Amino acid sequence: MVDPTLDLPAALRARGLRMTPQRQLILEAITSLSGHISADAVHRRVVEQFPNVNISTVYRTLEVLQDLGVVNHTHFHDGVAQYHLASEGLHQHLVCRECGSARELDVRVVQPLAETLKQEYGFEADIAHFAIVGLCAGCSHKGGQTSHSHGA
Repeated sequence: MVDPTLDLPAALRARGLRMTPQRQLILEAITSLSGHISADAVHRRVVEQFPNVNISTVYRTLEVLQDLGVVNHTHFHDGVAQYHLASEGLHQHLVCRECGSARELDVRVVQPLAETLKQEYGFEADIAHFAIVGLCAGCSHKGGQTSHSHGA
């Protein structure tokens, strides 16, 4: 669910926006799922009730919801942004390039990479914003390969 301490209508008003039925449906489309949803999938759900809602309305609303800390997004291997509730917490994704399966990974596992990037390059990485692409155990074994066979 959405953070109960956030007064979303008030937060929108502070930005000169209203809580419209379309915005409410966009938020409901995201909250109805456990996991991730693309803007196109959100749009398909919203137009079931409001056929005239444009995809650009969905993108603008998702951007506002992200700015307010209600949703986050991640880019998977296909480059399509996938949105999820920020209340699900920051996490990393392991995506299989063969079968497309995705697995959530605690962001603490890749935190040492973020620290190294900051220390050595002065770069502050948003490590939960992208997916790590490779082969899942099942696909790796199907090809008779091990996860170590992709090294140098």
